[in-house]
Amino acid sequence: MSDKQNTSAANAQRSENRILMTALAVMVVICIVLAIIGFCFLNKPSEIVEGQADATSIRISGKLPGRVVRLYVHEGDIVHAGDTLVHIHSSLADAKLMQAEGMETVARTQNQKVDAGTRKQIIQSARDLAAQAEAAVTITQKTYNRMENLFREGVVSEQKRDEAKAAYDAAVAAHRAAQSQVDLAVTGAQKEDKESAAAMVNVAKGGVAEVESLLEDQYLLAPCDGQIDQIYPAESELVSLGAPIMSLLKLSDKWVTFNVREELLNDMPLGGEIEVMIPALDKKTVKARIYYVRDLGSYATWQATKATGQWDSKTFEVKAHPLDTIAQLRPGMSVVYFKK
Repeated sequence: MSDKQNTSAANAQRSENRILMTALAVMVVICIVLAIIGFCFLNKPSEIVEGQADATSIRISGKLPGRVVRLYVHEGDIVHAGDTLVHIHSSLADAKLMQAEGMETVARTQNQKVDAGTRKQIIQSARDLAAQAEAAVTITQKTYNRMENLFREGVVSEQKRDEAKAAYDAAVAAHRAAQSQVDLAVTGAQKEDKESAAAMVNVAKGGVAEVESLLEDQYLLAPCDGQIDQIYPAESELVSLGAPIMSLLKLSDKWVTFNVREELLNDMPLGGEIEVMIPALDKKTVKARIYYVRDLGSYATWQATKATGQWDSKTFEVKAHPLDTIAQLRPGMSVVYFKK
């Protein structure tokens, strides 16, 4: 009885092992068949290229160094072209303007003085001196004529005649000098003096215009429609020449950018259209047109192992404009492109 029981148990064990081996073989066959079917019929998964959205950012700055008196906007505000953004005050610029206007007044007054010519009192004085000189010429001429007649009669010496002649010549010379002063007073300033005075007025005007151009930037205006992104100084802080006060996002000019290896450029040609997905907007898909492709340089090159027979692959920056306006698209959002 014991031998029969052992034989029956062995047969049952062998039968169970055969069933297990058969089941295992069937499972292996099924896995192989599924793998073959998947290899033959399933599509290759798309290669994912991730980028991000961006928009034009304009830095608002001015030529006037001074103190921020008031900020008229806050971060996140929507502004329109021509809106006042900030007021900057500079007491130094105000003082320079006052100085420049004073110099312009002086130059203009000098120019008017030159154009007006010599004062009437000076002209009259010069004419009076010329009349005196003319009278002296008449008297000395008569004296000289009498001395000449007396010298010929032998009444006076030659010395007396020569003294009378010298006095007459001196009177004639004095009369010519006085007449020249009259002519100079009547004529007024020379042409060169007038041009010089007019040029000084223009120089003074230029100084005023220079300071006024600086003061134009004491109120900075929005150059276009957009949204205030960042404000750098606070009210009452000092800002230097050309220092950025705030940045303005031009929301009407948005794009998406990708950094891709060069072997992908065949699917992203310049001027071509691609379909991208925006995960943050419920995986919204939009079409975009590529308008910019640029090599990022040697620092962004994928180095290959030469022993494998591969080659280096450079990285290119690709930018594309969405064909539709997407108000919810914000700079910095992830954008995905699936290479087919």
